Amino acid sequence: MTWHPHITVATVIEDDGRFLFVEEHQDGHLVLNQPAGHLERGETLREAALRETREETAWDVELTAVVGIYLYVAPSNGVTYQRVCFAARPLRRKDHPLDRDITATHWLTRDELAAEPQRWRSELVMRCLDDYLTGPLHSLDVVRD
Repeated sequence: MTWHPHITVATVIEDDGRFLFVEEHQDGHLVLNQPAGHLERGETLREAALRETREETAWDVELTAVVGIYLYVAPSNGVTYQRVCFAARPLRRKDHPLDRDITATHWLTRDELAAEPQRWRSELVMRCLDDYLTGPLHSLDVVRD
């Protein structure tokens, strides 16, 4: 069997101490995640982050920094994911439908998210948020597409 890591992007979006999360279905449960998804053929990491954010939240954002690069092995199936997490600021919300897997979007504080660990899609949700809050954040220039 050939091992294939999955490359994903995620975006931490802050507005006045609240963070934008998506609520989505995972294994029959509703979970919270940053806007996130897989890199598609032919796009850059930055383009993927902007696209996933727009598709999952209807928000246009401006990427401001790189929060970190994470390696995660899903305990449920052993799949390895590499997540590149960006920081962004919201620009404007568009009027268009969200991806079919997304049931809602929520602006939550860190404490509100921390109060519901059973609803995190994975521990990366809190880890990315805490890394964003504590830094260091990295220049977008470190991403060389």
